[in-house]
Amino acid sequence: MAVSLGASQALHETLGLPSQEQPECRAVSCSEDFVYGEEDFVLCGVGWWRSRSEGPASRTMSRFDRALQSGWEERMKLGLFRYHLGELQTRILPGNVRFVAQLNIQRGLERRKPQDIQSVRQKFNPQQFHFNKIKPGEILFHMVRDPSPHPPSRGCSQFQGGLLESKLPGIPDRILVVINVSPLEFGHVLFIPDPTLCLPQILTQELLQFGLESVLLSAHPGFRVGFNSLGGFASVNHLHLHGFYLDWELLTETAPGEPLCPTLNFHFLRGVPAPGFLFYSEGEDLGALAHNVCQVTDYLVDKEIAHNVFVTRGTAPGEPSHSETRSGIRVLIWARRSCFGSKGEAAFNVALCELAGHLPIKTAEDFQSITETEAIHIIQRYLLPEPQLSQLQRQLVTLLTE
Repeated sequence: MAVSLGASQALHETLGLPSQEQPECRAVSCSEDFVYGEEDFVLCGVGWWRSRSEGPASRTMSRFDRALQSGWEERMKLGLFRYHLGELQTRILPGNVRFVAQLNIQRGLERRKPQDIQSVRQKFNPQQFHFNKIKPGEILFHMVRDPSPHPPSRGCSQFQGGLLESKLPGIPDRILVVINVSPLEFGHVLFIPDPTLCLPQILTQELLQFGLESVLLSAHPGFRVGFNSLGGFASVNHLHLHGFYLDWELLTETAPGEPLCPTLNFHFLRGVPAPGFLFYSEGEDLGALAHNVCQVTDYLVDKEIAHNVFVTRGTAPGEPSHSETRSGIRVLIWARRSCFGSKGEAAFNVALCELAGHLPIKTAEDFQSITETEAIHIIQRYLLPEPQLSQLQRQLVTLLTE
């Protein structure tokens, strides 16, 4: 069953709103469900084989894309965001990296002030902003796994299942999908487990598996999911993932990987300004993939190392970089220098987007003047020193192969 998101008047009635009024802040509730199963995964036919002149509207959408985008656009029309987000000015910076720079002045000015973070393991604080305080109108739907087994779609023989078969007892079968009221791109949402659990911003296997599944549920190669740890420019200490559409290719989708644990598809990402760790999957056993990723992030949390995670469609690590197809998903993990109480950079903060090659820029002056060399210099100030990164690489290989 797909969620049915109606016209503006129907949405007003659903939310109990008089015309053009915003909902009161009250207990979070949601009556809409987006129920999905393996047959909804888009496993083949996703790629960048089109010219930019065709525009994003010409792309085929999945059930998930239609539900998310229609609900998101309705909330924009209703004024539930902090600002109106139109098509963003975009520059591809000249150079080998081809950074995607976008001017988003209002996000820099109007987003909620980041919370004071002093530790990667900081406890949840009910006195600060958290997602139990969001307005009901900000909720798009619940993502709900269908417990019924279904064969995978798109006729891809390489798919071996693993969505529901890998589900462990006690793993929640639903999460909230909520608009980010300070969006950085079209369709910017948050994936939130039960907010009443008051979980701190430490990645869990259960939430990450929903994030992995959402990338496969989208037919758009530019639907991305990510996580910022505390100290990695997470602004709210309440567990959540980001999801958004970026209609531009990134170098991290195709950059080569050096095998570290071939049996686990675990690699070291090279050939990019921010080297990091890479897991790759073509849709099989997502539960195991989420488990392996969280083994890495849990280790980083224990060692008080800030980190960012980025999930995107991409090529296999050994596939030619010029390939247009995006046959699988890449999960990139960057261990990085912590930023506690930092004001960040003038042009952009270094979080999941920036490490991946997407630069939301705060000012028109920086947007027009920034170069690839300057962007790389800013990003690399936040990376771990090479000796520490090499030591961490050895430690993670030992962790994953024990």
